[in-house]
Amino acid sequence: MKFGTKAIHAGQGPDPTTGAVMTPIYQTSTYWQKSPGDNKGYEYSRGTNPTRKALEDCLAALENGKFGLAFSSGMGATDAVMKMLRPGDEVITGNDLYGGSYRMFTKLYAPFGIKFHFIDFSDPENIRQYINENTRLIWVETPTNPTMQIVDLSAVAKIAKENKLLLAVDNTFASPYLQTPLDLGADIVMHSVTKYLGGHSDVVMGALIMNDEKLYKDLFFIYNATGATPGPQDSFLVLRGIKTLHLRMKAHCENGRQIAAFLKGHPKADKVYWPGFPDHPNHEIAKKQMRDFGGMISFTLKDASLEETFRVASSFKVFTLAESLGGVESLVNHPVTMTHASIPKADRDKVGVTDNLLRLSVGVEDVEDLLEDLKQALS
Repeated sequence: MKFGTKAIHAGQGPDPTTGAVMTPIYQTSTYWQKSPGDNKGYEYSRGTNPTRKALEDCLAALENGKFGLAFSSGMGATDAVMKMLRPGDEVITGNDLYGGSYRMFTKLYAPFGIKFHFIDFSDPENIRQYINENTRLIWVETPTNPTMQIVDLSAVAKIAKENKLLLAVDNTFASPYLQTPLDLGADIVMHSVTKYLGGHSDVVMGALIMNDEKLYKDLFFIYNATGATPGPQDSFLVLRGIKTLHLRMKAHCENGRQIAAFLKGHPKADKVYWPGFPDHPNHEIAKKQMRDFGGMISFTLKDASLEETFRVASSFKVFTLAESLGGVESLVNHPVTMTHASIPKADRDKVGVTDNLLRLSVGVEDVEDLLEDLKQALS
């Protein structure tokens, strides 16, 4: 089954009771049992709910996985993976990382005795020097947030398997339309479903997808025991959003390509981060493991102070100055003060997350209007 067909149909057969074509919103907390333990597969909605189950099956299908779990946020999904670790365990992750992930790793789990190595993933061989008998997990973003670093997932997966390590990939920036990490050897795929999968900036949700049944059961236990699960209304909204994912992603990519080219030639833009450029680091890897290059672009303003950067960020009329990404509307973000403020300045500066960096989530508006908005804001 092709991607667009899966997006519309996977996990979403007609309702067996009424024949409803759209998955019903099962707004219930509990379920009738014929006798104790004799039920129809549902007992209590913290653990399972038919609307959420339809979404989880759809998400699994899109990632070419067998099992899906939906969480109340992307951080809830990340937290479930971290809860599989124990004091003394070590994690290898990237030096360009979403600020919320960095905050969780350093402020919540490091004090519990879990050690994190934040390294340069541009050459996967860098990983080997950090592996020891305590290493349990490799956590990867690609493209990274916000400098769009590209990580060779097949090469990282080979190293992980040689050393019997779990490989988890945050696939939020790419979406399963552009990249399917399980096919490249990952064990777990994480999504902030809030972003491209939901696609309309009206839901906060996360997800984990995997193929291994034992791993699924371990994560399901955490999911049910800790209860960071979404309600049926949000699950319904994401199912509706996913039905146009393939159409939206084509528009994001087409608009992103034109805006990246515009910024590359603009005198006020200095560095432009977009994996579709032939001179972007690991561009050839991006060509190999992604189906297109997406609508996420970051750029620095040439010789701009923090105040000047604020002025530009506040001057857009079509782009909205806001956190998040992946919605149909275009957003502009200042990572240093918004999404990455929890990362120390010295660490941010090392990877290029500087005061004059802006991140764009290119939406699906008419690209001529977006280009005009960029021109007036930069002027």
